Amino acid sequence: MNSLLWLPLAALSAVFAALVAIFGKIGVTGLDTTLSTMVRAAFMFGFLLIASIVMGKLGGVGTIPGRTMLFIALSGLAGAASWFFYFWALKVGQATQVATIDRFSLVIVMVLSAVFLGENIGWQSGFGALLVTAGAIMISLAK
Repeated sequence: MNSLLWLPLAALSAVFAALVAIFGKIGVTGLDTTLSTMVRAAFMFGFLLIASIVMGKLGGVGTIPGRTMLFIALSGLAGAASWFFYFWALKVGQATQVATIDRFSLVIVMVLSAVFLGENIGWQSGFGALLVTAGAIMISLAK
């Protein structure tokens, strides 16, 4: 696998994550956030189900080991909770501020990956995390 493949994939993820904020902010107007999050999840499930069928991956579901399935399930529950609170925050806050605080998850991931996955945080990453934290605070406090 190409060692730089992650970069365009991550960039596409960022573009689509930005669209989530914009479309979500428009979509939650006048609608309950729990309902809008559920509808979003249904569309995501449908998209991913079709993609799995088209790519011939659906048959692999039965081969997922129990421990792996547990952590995928926990990831799904964490994602659902994240979307629940994200859409709620979008309903009551500005998209720019909400998305900024949501992206602060980068710093949280860095800390948790060091603690639980043993990943090394070098000085550049640590300094970058401080800049992200400062930027998140500045953007979220902007009027």
